[in-house]
Amino acid sequence: MSGKKIDYLVSRFPITSETFIVRELDALSAIDGREIGLRSLFPSPDPQVHAIARPWMEKLIRPGIGASTAGLLWASTRHPLITLSILAAVVRGYAARPGLLIRALATVPIATAHARDLQSSAGTRHIHAHYATYPALAAWICARLAGVTYSVTVHAHDLYVDQSMLGAKLDGADFIVTVSEYNRRLLERYTSTPVHVIHCGIDTATYSFRPRGIPDSGPIRALCVASLQEYKGHEVLLRSLALGGPAVDRIELDLIGDGPLKAELQSLATELGLRSRVRFHGAQSETVVKQALGEADLFVLPSIVAADGQMEGLPVALMEALASGMPTASTSLSGIPELVIPEKTGLLATPADAQSLHDTLDQLISSGPALDGYVRTGRDLVEREFDITATTAGLRALFATI
Repeated sequence: MSGKKIDYLVSRFPITSETFIVRELDALSAIDGREIGLRSLFPSPDPQVHAIARPWMEKLIRPGIGASTAGLLWASTRHPLITLSILAAVVRGYAARPGLLIRALATVPIATAHARDLQSSAGTRHIHAHYATYPALAAWICARLAGVTYSVTVHAHDLYVDQSMLGAKLDGADFIVTVSEYNRRLLERYTSTPVHVIHCGIDTATYSFRPRGIPDSGPIRALCVASLQEYKGHEVLLRSLALGGPAVDRIELDLIGDGPLKAELQSLATELGLRSRVRFHGAQSETVVKQALGEADLFVLPSIVAADGQMEGLPVALMEALASGMPTASTSLSGIPELVIPEKTGLLATPADAQSLHDTLDQLISSGPALDGYVRTGRDLVEREFDITATTAGLRALFATI
């Protein structure tokens, strides 16, 4: 790395669904012992702090109301014209989305607090924002007020759903990282800043590889690990199971994850006559998830494009499934085909098409000896391109350039 200290900036910390950020922080810290800082903007909604996040809670800097007020006062008195231009840019950039504008304006004083804290180390600090929404906005503000450099990792909703001020936030960055080639092609429409594809990584060594087929008879244990949100496609999955058939009727589905659609999905499972075959486990620890990955017969992630445009970037859950040796089915959406390669590492259905997903599951179940090739190729792919050691090395090389 360069001589600059790297401070990661996220919207909230910790977040159960974003443990990949913790893995990235751990791996970067372990490479050469360099100190990595962590900053956030808003309180975490998760009451439980998982063990892997606890060491980072001790380093976390999140300005409260007092610090944010002091930061805004500092910015207004020391840099009045810059502060006015920031506020004007935010109002213009978010004017079309009033709900997002309120959140963006709430970000400004928090960002000024971070900038005030960073002002004395402008030449020795670099901010790396995860997500191009409010974290990138805050990094952009810090750069303008404190003179620090910054970069951004772009994932999914921050590109597909909310493009407010996207060009300005990306143009100010030294470099941009994104999780898939699909995203890279989209981002290059917004900015001339270099865009690098570096996947979110997992520690493949911690996932026991158990290559498996699907039982010829009896129940088939299917697993889906995903938050219960529209873009994850659970409704399509339930409707595909309700279509029946000799193979699909054998599926017993375990759903790990929580979210706003839980009650609605439980009601739908009952309505479709599936409640005896579908188990809702809620959010679970990484240990429980790994155990489930080791025990299930197949993995399915039925991702779709939600009504608001939200969709997957490159789901970590699919990396974990392939690393574990699971026959895997998903949909041909965004960056997913870069990981679940049809008839090489798994099978893909048409997004939001219950019949297509049903047929894909039926094909996966009847794939026989081909499954051994899928799971071994899948593990090889994850080890080669999605292991945290390889992905972190890519980040480290980029940080060395700043």
